[in-house]
Amino acid sequence: MAKAYAFTRHGGPEVEALIDREPPEPGPGQLLIKVRAAGVNPVDHKLRGGYRRPGQAPAELPEVLGSEASGVVERTGPGVEGFAVGDAVFGSTLTGGYAEYTLLPVTVAARVPEGLSFVEAATLPVAAATAYDGVRQLALPAGSTLLVTGAGGGVGGNAVRLARHLGLRVVGTASEAKKDVVESLGAVHVAPGPDLVERIRAAAPDGVDGVFDLVGGDHLRAVADVVADRTKLITAGGKQIVTELGGSAVARARDAATLDAVAELAASGVLRPHITATYPLDRAGEALRAVESGHALGKVVIEVGP
Repeated sequence: MAKAYAFTRHGGPEVEALIDREPPEPGPGQLLIKVRAAGVNPVDHKLRGGYRRPGQAPAELPEVLGSEASGVVERTGPGVEGFAVGDAVFGSTLTGGYAEYTLLPVTVAARVPEGLSFVEAATLPVAAATAYDGVRQLALPAGSTLLVTGAGGGVGGNAVRLARHLGLRVVGTASEAKKDVVESLGAVHVAPGPDLVERIRAAAPDGVDGVFDLVGGDHLRAVADVVADRTKLITAGGKQIVTELGGSAVARARDAATLDAVAELAASGVLRPHITATYPLDRAGEALRAVESGHALGKVVIEVGP
């Protein structure tokens, strides 16, 4: 039996538990990996609360938490090509990342590049790939100004890094506690609060050409007014609201090509993950609380293997 951290029913932190389970069997096009690290994301506690992604089947309880992981290939399923036992890989999980073993579909898996640790690689499938997809979707030319809301988080920080790499000016909204982080990434920091739009316009006197929102809610409604072309308003935090505002949700590619691209950018230092805390598997609940609080800087990671 192997250890995994799961939710046993829908609810709050009280439904989480460290459980024993047999390592899952890899099916066609799947990799069984011995997990070395797993990224922690806001979607994890949302799934525990009952949220399901579009087209996702109902939860089979207990459901292991975690959407992204890195590790070493233990077995390959039928029809797998391009991967072998012993390969260091990362990707989006089929059977949860907070575990000693999990499955990755080869369609959303990639090799860990030289120079990148397992802990760093485990942060790429959700935060870095979402940032990559969003910035690519906006397709702003060099010299343009991009507003990133929630710029101090995992996705936001990567969006700022990538935008700066592509020659964009960036204004980032984040709490005062995250000001130093946002500015260290090369963005102009603006704190949320009264007169937000006026302060954004003061920080970007030549105007804002695109908005990458990661907050949603009233924050998204407020900042929508700073961009005239609503095709350049995208969100990963308020999909229903953005449709009402004339914008769109981030179109996630969720494919191996994107993971290869973000891995290369991470290895070169462009998307080097900003990891602020790591926890062992038996403290996975603490790791999730840190993210669920909404105050985590950068990325939180669970280290499973040595």
